[in-house]
Amino acid sequence: MFEFSEIQSNYYFLPLIGFVIGIFGTILGGGGGFFFIPILTLWFTVPAQTAVMTSLVATLPITLVGSVSHYRKKNIDVRVAAVFIAGGLIGAVAGARITGWITEPQLKVAFGIYSILMGFGIALRSRRRKDAGNLTGSQNVSDGGSMIAKGSFYGLVAGTITGAFGTSGTMPVIAGLYSMKIPLKVIIGTSLLVVLFNSIFAISAHLFIGKVDITVVSFLTAGSVIGALGGPRILSGIKIDNKAESAAAFWYAATMIIIGILMILGRN
Repeated sequence: MFEFSEIQSNYYFLPLIGFVIGIFGTILGGGGGFFFIPILTLWFTVPAQTAVMTSLVATLPITLVGSVSHYRKKNIDVRVAAVFIAGGLIGAVAGARITGWITEPQLKVAFGIYSILMGFGIALRSRRRKDAGNLTGSQNVSDGGSMIAKGSFYGLVAGTITGAFGTSGTMPVIAGLYSMKIPLKVIIGTSLLVVLFNSIFAISAHLFIGKVDITVVSFLTAGSVIGALGGPRILSGIKIDNKAESAAAFWYAATMIIIGILMILGRN
């Protein structure tokens, strides 16, 4: 399960990469797991299956530190998060099984397609949210039955993606939280808590079929923990309006689409 790769010269960039991902992961609510996979496979040539497990482990410190910080700032709805987490448990186990069935090139292509679809999905949701108005005021969660149905479905999808690709599975979680008309900062905090548990579930499911590169994890977390501590503080000082949210969503979506294309082109 665990391996220690030989330290390469480019590994010394990993703490800086981890720091940046730690900041944006806690600001955007995703933990940054989405970016670990393409960085590890395309730049550091880590085998895809090993990159999945390594990404999951490297995401844990970001989501843990970020969740605690957001909880202290009252940016987490624990009741809603619990529903997503319950669905994520089942999905994470299923996703881990999928990873064990497909080849490395197939995993890269699948991740690339997922990235492109999610990128377009973010852009569309951002446009609809902008048209509907900015939801930064009081919380307006859907009724109990609707909340459980939506949370279970989106949690299941997010858990499956986390287990299969080693990413945070953030997009389905955020999509589900958006549909409940929750304020943006609560969406971000709640998403981090869900991603934390999904990552733990997926790591447990991957124990006997994946490998963790401890060397890479150590370099990444050296910077990511510091970044995760600063992210929520930066977010608390940002005034989020429709224009800023739309701009951030556009660039995030564009980045996902570009990464997806690169993963498909670099599948061999």
